[in-house]
Amino acid sequence: MPALELTTEQRRTLRASAHHLDPVVMIGNEGLSPAVHKELDVALAAHGLIKVRVLSDSREQRTALLADAADRLGAAAVQHIGKLLVLWRPQPPKAKEPREERLPGPRTVRLVKFSKSPTQRPTIKKVKVFGNQRVTAGGMIKRAKRRAASIKKKRLA
Repeated sequence: MPALELTTEQRRTLRASAHHLDPVVMIGNEGLSPAVHKELDVALAAHGLIKVRVLSDSREQRTALLADAADRLGAAAVQHIGKLLVLWRPQPPKAKEPREERLPGPRTVRLVKFSKSPTQRPTIKKVKVFGNQRVTAGGMIKRAKRRAASIKKKRLA
């Protein structure tokens, strides 16, 4: 895959986003081995923007590693500063899980009731609340009311 080309504006925003990141992958004396290549690919797929630390002292070798990694992975070389390299590859859009389409299921809620005496512990009660129920400020469980549609909306529907 050829390396991606970035505009100066894109490169500037990516450098700013990568500023606080820690290096995720380290490239040792063996260079870009298949294991390192695989780790770079996994890290780019998971994060999109990563920092890589290179242990080599030669600047030319680090520049060559950055260009080679960007070409092999189909990524963009964002920055090379000292022994740190920054790579970016756009992440594919995530498919929606079928779980998101469903209504929320039952959940467990802790009800804490404080005693009037400061020396006694509060009572804690765990209650299962379903999707159509809510917990009031007093700790009671009530069904959620259906919102009444306006007359205009009823006519339009």
